[in-house]
Amino acid sequence: MELWRTFWLLALLGVAKGANNQSSASDWQQQQQQKMQFYQQHLNDSLLEMPDLDAGASRGGHLLEPHLTRTSVIFGLTKVLNGSNVSAVCQAQLRQVQRGILSKQPWAMKVLDASGTKPSGFIYGQNYWLGSREACRGVQRPVGITLSKNFERVMHHGLITQQSPFDMDYRVIYLRHNSPWQVEIKLMSEQIIHIGLCLPRACTSGEVKQLAGEYVSRGMFAENDIFDIRPEVLYMKDLQLRDVFYQRSSFRLLVACVLATAGLMLCAQQLLAAKKLPPAGEELGLAPAESELWRALHALLRWQKLQQLVSCYDLPGNWGKIFAVRENNAREIPVMNGLRSVCAIWIMIFHVVWFMYFTVHNKTVLITYAEQAFFQYVSSAPLLVDVFFTISGFLQTYNFLRNSAQLDAVRRNGWLKNLRLFGKLLFHRYLRLGPLYLVVMASVDLVYAYIGDTSVYHINERFDEMCSKHWWRNLLFIQNLFDHRDMCANWSWSLACEMQFFMLANALLFLYAKHPKLTKGLVSVALVSTIAWSYGIGLSIKFQLSFDAAFATGTEIYTSPFVRILPYILGAITAWSLLERRPLLALSELRERCSWHLALLVFFACIYSTIRRDLGPLMAISLFVLGRLFFSLSVCWMIAGSAQGRGVWWSRLLEAKGFQHVSRLSYAIYLLNPLVIALFYSLTSASTHADPFMLCVVTCGFAVIVYLASIVFSLAFELPYSNLSSILLGRKAKSA
Repeated sequence: MELWRTFWLLALLGVAKGANNQSSASDWQQQQQQKMQFYQQHLNDSLLEMPDLDAGASRGGHLLEPHLTRTSVIFGLTKVLNGSNVSAVCQAQLRQVQRGILSKQPWAMKVLDASGTKPSGFIYGQNYWLGSREACRGVQRPVGITLSKNFERVMHHGLITQQSPFDMDYRVIYLRHNSPWQVEIKLMSEQIIHIGLCLPRACTSGEVKQLAGEYVSRGMFAENDIFDIRPEVLYMKDLQLRDVFYQRSSFRLLVACVLATAGLMLCAQQLLAAKKLPPAGEELGLAPAESELWRALHALLRWQKLQQLVSCYDLPGNWGKIFAVRENNAREIPVMNGLRSVCAIWIMIFHVVWFMYFTVHNKTVLITYAEQAFFQYVSSAPLLVDVFFTISGFLQTYNFLRNSAQLDAVRRNGWLKNLRLFGKLLFHRYLRLGPLYLVVMASVDLVYAYIGDTSVYHINERFDEMCSKHWWRNLLFIQNLFDHRDMCANWSWSLACEMQFFMLANALLFLYAKHPKLTKGLVSVALVSTIAWSYGIGLSIKFQLSFDAAFATGTEIYTSPFVRILPYILGAITAWSLLERRPLLALSELRERCSWHLALLVFFACIYSTIRRDLGPLMAISLFVLGRLFFSLSVCWMIAGSAQGRGVWWSRLLEAKGFQHVSRLSYAIYLLNPLVIALFYSLTSASTHADPFMLCVVTCGFAVIVYLASIVFSLAFELPYSNLSSILLGRKAKSA
């Protein structure tokens, strides 16, 4: 019998090898058909006659078969082959997998082990039955490990050496379940079961999806009986990047931007080296072709306007600007550097937890952490966006009213000239913010297209689809006026708000220059209106502070410019008060210290005010509106106090010179951190576990990665355009 088994195995391998060696492009298909006919005629008998399937093992296999059918999806698929519309190759190879498992062949046991089965924790959100992608790779190649022969081992040595007789692939099938035995949090689509399968490469995704549909429809899924899962097959991934990825407009745009930026940076270095060039007529020490190109580039860069453009991309100069640390100027408000830096990092920590939610297998536990008092500083971090709105409102008004020349020009100009001035201010703001923002938007489209193809996770927020459809909304900074579920890079809603608030503030400031009383009345009406609007919307939609309700009402409450303008108005009023009524802010030393500490107390009280989330709509919306009101007022006090050179010990910490560097990167950090975090989470092959200690370690790692990425993007796509804006403004001032 041993000789008989050896004969059949050699015969099968010999036929397969001979067919492969003799095949050509013209008769390949015919020889494949001949090979599969041989497969179908002889495979079943040969496997059944193998002597390593002794009587006891055979009986054991038959006893295990019903259990495997109901508990293992990969084995269950092999049981629904009869009558299925799958190819002969796929059918034969799946049957060989089935017999290999029943006969406990090492390669087949590795296939069974690499395929996912239900783990514990389903009730609290364990929907990631992913098996092992690495173990599936080990099925078709020896495991790269060296073991000493000096020790006796009880293991099957074939676990290391034996390979599958055909190519295997790791794929993931996604089932929507309707089990009442899982906590349903209602944050996007968490009820998607991910099942990793180690399958023959010959089986297409469509064939496997069909088999999976038959498997779950026949009620062969044991977990369906226990947990009333009632699964529905959604789709399947082969985790391979499609060719259409390289045809995306975002891919071409990013390649063009990178090449153009790199070229301009090289030209900027040529300008720096131009002084070292030898006089005309002397040899450059280069080959003739290189010499001509070098001289042509040098001649082109003699054009003054082109030199000004290219100089904006001076890499060493921009690097020095990012890392420059100097003494705080008397006309600056240094506490803003600390507020920007701390809040940018703080919001990044929130995003680490937020995007972890879509990869953790204990979602319910993660939410319970978010509702505990100790972790309120993370779960309430979205409130910190109001710090940026307050600072923006303050700076916009403060800088406008301090610019006496511009203010006088607005008073003298007619409406047409003021309209041109308004357009110029809008253009320069777009020039400073737009390039980095648009590059990040294109990166979001490309990254989400990549992880949509290659990630084991179901990607609920398909920003690649949203960006392809709605890119023009982001281009015009109006994406926050639409449903938050239809946004491209939905964290950019605050930038749209900032641009809209900038335009409104400029219009009111232009009006203030000519009609101050009318403008004060309009601002007062706007302040009362936004509070009334927030109350009205909150009561109409029955707003609650629970995470599921807050997410569902994101469009009406969280991203709406009519609701979020409150801190911007308060910041603008603070700037006006500081410039127009400075004597009224005079306080005694004791009262001033108490006011500083009270501001800090109010700041953290508002952060921790949502410790109770089971409140009615009236209490919830009151806490939301009044909390944001007092939170913004506390920030206004810090800014106004720092502007007058006052403060206490903790405000001096926020005014430290070290924050100047991080503050310059805060815009890039804010834009990039969700993209970087989502990308790295999506590339993992196994679900994560919500653990506070490991979360701290992961957050530190993300902070370093985001920081480095922010430096690169700021050098390439932010500072050059900020430099260009400054050059254009300086040229305009000289011509005036």
